[in-house]
Amino acid sequence: MSLLSRVGRSLAPALFTATVITATPANAEVKVVTSIKPVELLVRAVATEDVQVTTLVPPGSSPHNYTMRPSQRRALENADLIFWVGPEMESFLIRLLSADDFRGRTIALSGEEIDGDEHHEEQEHDHGHDHGEGEDPHLWVDPMRGLEMARDIAQALVIQGGVNQQAINQNMAAFEAALTEREASIREQLAPAREIDVFAYHNALTRFAEHYELDLAGVLTLNPELSPGARHVAEVQNKLREASHPCLLTEPQFNRQWWRSITEGLNVTFSTWDPLAMDIDANRTGYLDFQQSVADAVLKCLPEDTQH
Repeated sequence: MSLLSRVGRSLAPALFTATVITATPANAEVKVVTSIKPVELLVRAVATEDVQVTTLVPPGSSPHNYTMRPSQRRALENADLIFWVGPEMESFLIRLLSADDFRGRTIALSGEEIDGDEHHEEQEHDHGHDHGEGEDPHLWVDPMRGLEMARDIAQALVIQGGVNQQAINQNMAAFEAALTEREASIREQLAPAREIDVFAYHNALTRFAEHYELDLAGVLTLNPELSPGARHVAEVQNKLREASHPCLLTEPQFNRQWWRSITEGLNVTFSTWDPLAMDIDANRTGYLDFQQSVADAVLKCLPEDTQH
């Protein structure tokens, strides 16, 4: 059962709008483990300074097949709260977090539950990180889904014993106001980009593009763990030839030479964005900075600011 199911969604408005009596902070830090950097950014946006955050997946590693170090396993065992997106994203955590010892303190921010040992096996070996079918698991690139995730994180922190509830609620309110302002600013910045055809390495950009009404004209691969087939590559190349000022947004985690080989001879602009936010400082404004970094990558696609 998810944390939201246990405490009830009806409590959420009160947590973020009502005046809460300040709790005396505990002497011991609240220990939080996050699966990936974007989740850490959301935790830091709403948490107080006495919340200790450990993130599992380091720069340059994949959240789909990461192998944890023993020290990270110990951090999970000692955590008060564990935040991850869910089994469709961090498939390396499915088997571990399905254990009874972790269930009471684990929050899947996608709302997707792990259900039964047979399902774990199926997820690990057949689905993993599913790019071809089902819901796109890169929730955090959409600012409104990011806001929902932050609310769930704040709610989980508030019901921890000994935390400063008022400070967390104030942080949450401030984050929502700042994100609303930044979203409006980015929407205005990206207005000219609606006239160009954006291509992405894989579908991680989809939710951002949909939210800001950008034309995501093509995706090079449906699964970044596998090389695309010749037919799909040919289809993408045809789209690139026919596109209006095509721009390909690459990702630092994957081989750039492969992108350049399939676009050789085509008039394509390149820009780079990072869905895992590895170069973003992990501080209170980090998630806002991440959203801006994605927008800036798209803006580099515009004809007056191209990078070939």
